Amino acid sequence: MVGIKEVAEKAGVSVTTVSRVMNNRGYIGDKTRKKVEDAIKELDYSPNQIARTLLKNQSYLIGLIVPELSHPFFSELIHWIEEYASRKNYKIIICNSLQNAQKEADYLTMLRENRADGIIMCSHTLEIEEYKKINIPIVTFDRIISSSIPYVASDNYHGGELAAQHLIEKGCKNLLHISGPLEFDMLSNRRADAFQLTCSRHKVNWEVLEGANIEATYADNWRFIDENLKASLSNYDGIFCSNDLMAYTLVTYARHMDIQIPEELKVMGYDYHSFTRMLQEPKLTTIKQPIEHLGKSLSRTLIKQIESKDPDHNIQPTIYDIDLVIGNTT
Repeated sequence: MVGIKEVAEKAGVSVTTVSRVMNNRGYIGDKTRKKVEDAIKELDYSPNQIARTLLKNQSYLIGLIVPELSHPFFSELIHWIEEYASRKNYKIIICNSLQNAQKEADYLTMLRENRADGIIMCSHTLEIEEYKKINIPIVTFDRIISSSIPYVASDNYHGGELAAQHLIEKGCKNLLHISGPLEFDMLSNRRADAFQLTCSRHKVNWEVLEGANIEATYADNWRFIDENLKASLSNYDGIFCSNDLMAYTLVTYARHMDIQIPEELKVMGYDYHSFTRMLQEPKLTTIKQPIEHLGKSLSRTLIKQIESKDPDHNIQPTIYDIDLVIGNTT
């Protein structure tokens, strides 16, 4: 079996130089890099990843736990997380928790046992203490766990505030916010906080209804609307949904009920992911999250922790601003 020593001899360089080329570490001249790459190709050399893991105590594997793999927001987020990690020579293990606490706990155990270098947490069904027990680098999306664990988020409060202000400026007097689950202290729930405070400040009527679940399908959303809003939908002239899939379903349902959009009811969503950008009718009015920046930042923040020579180095949280995208539903 060909080893790294044979590659070094073939290229006429040191083993250290071959290692640097393979791991993309340090400065290597173009001529030297080509000699090493040619030798690797000619000898058909494939490094033993298990041996490298044991030698360096690093697997170059990152665990990524998401609540719903099929949701357009998380599909797009995963794309950018992987894109950045791949450029830094890390591989991603994707774990789909389906908002199930036991599955999430089992995935955490599996990633530790398989020597993942770090974990990106986008699913948060466990109590905070469970995350604090993890003895490898971790970064969270949209949740504050502790001052020693960095997080990445968009400015959810500003998003809720902007949504309420837009509907009020459009003349709405009776507003509803269909929020996600409010049982956990998630940063995404700041949208509901801002919505309520903004409505109160402008002295307009408002209500909050939980139900914009990230794992819900179109059929689930339709059933939720039919069960909870069929009799009262005409009481509202503006509704802010905490994700675009719920907003799209609501627009479709309202038209089915002969409620004119936006003349009688104005509807807003949240995310502006690939599904929303693809829609031609309706063109949703929504709050745009910078999904590319969020994904890359999650990878970058975790890799900084993994590669930091100071284990107590405290990486600060990263919060991105959002934007209002005006469509034809308001």
